Amino acid sequence: MKRNNLLLLTSFYLLLTVQLVARNNPLKVGVIGLTHTHVHWIFGSQERGDIEIVGIVETNKELAHRYAEQHGYSMDLVFDSMDELIAAKQPEAVTAFGTIYEHLAVVEKCAPLGIHVMVEKPLAVNLQHARKMERLAKKHNIHLLTNYETTWYPTNHKAYDLVKNENTIGDIRKIVVRNGHKGPKKIGINSEFLDWLTDPKKNGGGAVIDFGCYGANLATWLMDGQRPKSVTAITTQLQPENNPKVDDEAIILLEYEKSVVVVHGSWNWPIGRKDMEIYGLSGVVYSDNRHDLRVRISEGYDGYTEETYVMEERAAPLDDPFSYFAAVIRGELDVWPTDLSALENNMVVMEILDAATRSANTGQKVLME
Repeated sequence: MKRNNLLLLTSFYLLLTVQLVARNNPLKVGVIGLTHTHVHWIFGSQERGDIEIVGIVETNKELAHRYAEQHGYSMDLVFDSMDELIAAKQPEAVTAFGTIYEHLAVVEKCAPLGIHVMVEKPLAVNLQHARKMERLAKKHNIHLLTNYETTWYPTNHKAYDLVKNENTIGDIRKIVVRNGHKGPKKIGINSEFLDWLTDPKKNGGGAVIDFGCYGANLATWLMDGQRPKSVTAITTQLQPENNPKVDDEAIILLEYEKSVVVVHGSWNWPIGRKDMEIYGLSGVVYSDNRHDLRVRISEGYDGYTEETYVMEERAAPLDDPFSYFAAVIRGELDVWPTDLSALENNMVVMEILDAATRSANTGQKVLME
């Protein structure tokens, strides 16, 4: 007992020391673009003290002014180009909050300069862009991470522990991931975001890209980085009046050696959702949302016992993408290839999305070579 208490106390002081060091030496971060409304996340995260936003690149000055009033930053931080920002502020890292198409240009500019990059999901607009980004990141030895909202859900990590580490439900046989909302226009996103989110070139597609990537990311994590044997997908357009250029409904089927995954990415849910079900040989884990999780263990034909959990947020820096980014760059955390943010995981995601798009276009199953 005394030894365990000593270990806990030592761990606490180590965590406290890391947090104090981070606050005394915050990571210098540049924000590239403001048209992705997930950018509000980083302005709120800066208050934690792990990062310092040293500059912003945004040519739409009206948008920059609007967010400056909302978040209290000076317009002196706003630059017209990455070149100007880098020359003036020498950021250690950047976060990309423009179109998905622009992710490649960010990596092309920053990787040769040794500047680390975090992009919003998905990694790239298509597999070709992703491969160029991967080559640059490896050549110049930078971290290239991808941020998903669901990465920070404590329920998903509890589900992983129950299934992978504790073997609570036996071997995985089926995973079902559902993500989406009523649609970008229906939920009232701002025009700067809507303009490119529903553009097939700038976003790479519609719901299949916007929300299909979540399921592919989680499946790759739970399947230990495996690539599926095959991908089959259908996409359709149920709101042509709102999404005339892209799909707004996607169902992706992933076939593995001994399991299957069903990904529902949709802009047609009546109620927004980000949930996951993991079915094993003897039970099922339901990650219902960020905080609520259920475990059912089979009894007989259709009976079961059920245990419920209400999860607290994970400990810093594992509860926030930008604190995590800083900790990785500072060498305080390792990124494993199967991790949700890892480049390797997200290259598999891009292969899945590429195959899903080809399958939907041809009506055929796509075999993964």
